[in-house]
Amino acid sequence: MYSAVQRLLSAPGRFIRSFSSSSVRSTESGLPKFNTAPSHKLTQSPNPGWKWGDGLAPESSQLAKEWKEDEQKGWKTFSLKETHGRDVYFLLTSSIVPRPIAFVSSLAGDGTPNLAPMSYFSLLAHDPPMVGVSFAIFQGIGKNTRDNILATKTFTVNIISEPFLDAANATSIDAPPEVDEWVVSGLTPEPSTLIKPARVRESAVSFECELFHSHDLISNYGPEMTTTFIMGSIKLMHVRNAVLAADGVNIDPAKLRPMSRLGMVTYARLGEGIDLPIPMWAQTGEEVKKFLETKSKL
Repeated sequence: MYSAVQRLLSAPGRFIRSFSSSSVRSTESGLPKFNTAPSHKLTQSPNPGWKWGDGLAPESSQLAKEWKEDEQKGWKTFSLKETHGRDVYFLLTSSIVPRPIAFVSSLAGDGTPNLAPMSYFSLLAHDPPMVGVSFAIFQGIGKNTRDNILATKTFTVNIISEPFLDAANATSIDAPPEVDEWVVSGLTPEPSTLIKPARVRESAVSFECELFHSHDLISNYGPEMTTTFIMGSIKLMHVRNAVLAADGVNIDPAKLRPMSRLGMVTYARLGEGIDLPIPMWAQTGEEVKKFLETKSKL
């Protein structure tokens, strides 16, 4: 097992920052230009003829056939307590994808503003409306956003869309607390309605949140605290009219153009969507019963 000291000396944040320097920008020139056309559209399901009990049917498509054949390559199992912390970071952040991004605006106790993207983020509940954001702690030092939320109990979560990705990414710089990421990014602070931290005017969706609960997590390798999980209660939601669907309550993903995070320094656009209704027993129960009866007789 790697010691906590070894893990800290090779912390993923340091590696990512060195990897995401100007060398990344220099290779970008060889890539295709950004496609401004909407990337989201609906398609059929991968297996439109799927039936109860089919599972992964290799005969249904070439993709299913190849996926089934890949089982022959076997599995590699990682004991995460025995794996180097840097490698655990890479394994998890490259497999749990795409991850939504919380673009968090907060204020320090002295009123200093802060703006930063966080990809350990999720919707936790709609009743009560609740979001969750996790913040890493390195050598006992927490992120400014975490410290601000714990001190002032309020923050906004804004959704990052394609048109201002570069500006949003600029706020991830590991600047000292006195540096104003709003100025660095050039994004616009829009006064919130109920709380002091501003929301991002360029964001099509913003949430005004109050701290509901925080919980500290201990390292997998030793006694030090490495993460703080924060639950935020959503008090107000601001949505641009331009991204609302015709019904006035759903948000059109093709118009929202939300960005997500993959592994390493890679962001992702929203891809193709597949409409698959959730099976309801009231409509499909008899059909399922007949399938199960047939299956039991085999």
